[in-house]
Amino acid sequence: MIEMVIDARRKDLGGFEVGRILPFHARRMVGPFIFLDQMGPAEFAPGAEGINVRPHPHIGLSTLTYLFEGEIIHRDNTGVTQAIRPGEVNWMTAGKGIVHSERTDPLKRSTGGPMHGMQAWIALPDESEDADPAFHHHDEIDQPSYENSGLFARLVAGEAYGAKAAVQTSSPLFYVHWEMQAGVRTSPPPGKGTGGMSERALYVAKGQIEVGDRRFHEGQMIVLEPQAEPTIRAIIPSTVMVMGGEPVGERLIWWNFVASSQARMDQAKADWKAGRMKLPDGDSDEFIPLPETPATPEPTDPV
Repeated sequence: MIEMVIDARRKDLGGFEVGRILPFHARRMVGPFIFLDQMGPAEFAPGAEGINVRPHPHIGLSTLTYLFEGEIIHRDNTGVTQAIRPGEVNWMTAGKGIVHSERTDPLKRSTGGPMHGMQAWIALPDESEDADPAFHHHDEIDQPSYENSGLFARLVAGEAYGAKAAVQTSSPLFYVHWEMQAGVRTSPPPGKGTGGMSERALYVAKGQIEVGDRRFHEGQMIVLEPQAEPTIRAIIPSTVMVMGGEPVGERLIWWNFVASSQARMDQAKADWKAGRMKLPDGDSDEFIPLPETPATPEPTDPV
């Protein structure tokens, strides 16, 4: 039933922890999901820096930012400035290249407050790798939801359970947020054996769940076998992100770049180093330089 369990690698960034789940050395992707971070949970003191990610580039992917608590201000070089708050979705498609920053609003820094959320990168299929960059924000109303008997479920992106979210994805996938009270039982979308997605996983963002006869806790991803149809039970109140989709093929990942070829990757490095990628309007005084020799992203890297 369970193919693999991945423990988030936690790193303290100075009052704020990030947990890196994907990529993992033994499991690079789940469907098109090539990167997954848990941001927090944290409680920023008044005057604390909060989130302060300087402008940096992406290619070959879409980023999906989703918060449980807090707020982040997104700015990019398509001219968008957008706050994201709990239950909303920021979907940014890099395509052939985009530059963005993510910061805490100065007014929020002065008062402090909580921060907890997820960021995923979704690798684009070959035909979309060089698409024009774009950004879309979706309010809670754009995401189908369900609530009954201690279970709240929100379809953040893709298609599942007969519903479709407003986010325009480039390949088949689903991304679901569960809030489960203790004792609640539910099931993930079906797998390959019953007409569903080829690859699926669960990530425990908070709490403790039971999958079959095994228990899993906060910070663990459970990668399911393609034909598994498990029942999930919450041992205590739990927050779970459920994801899956169809593979898009082998992908390279280097710093913030995702590509299907080394030539495309090398071009992106050269473009950023030479300053050929425009910085965001209203946030062009600084940027993150091209690293010398990064491997896959570490939890200290920008998200």
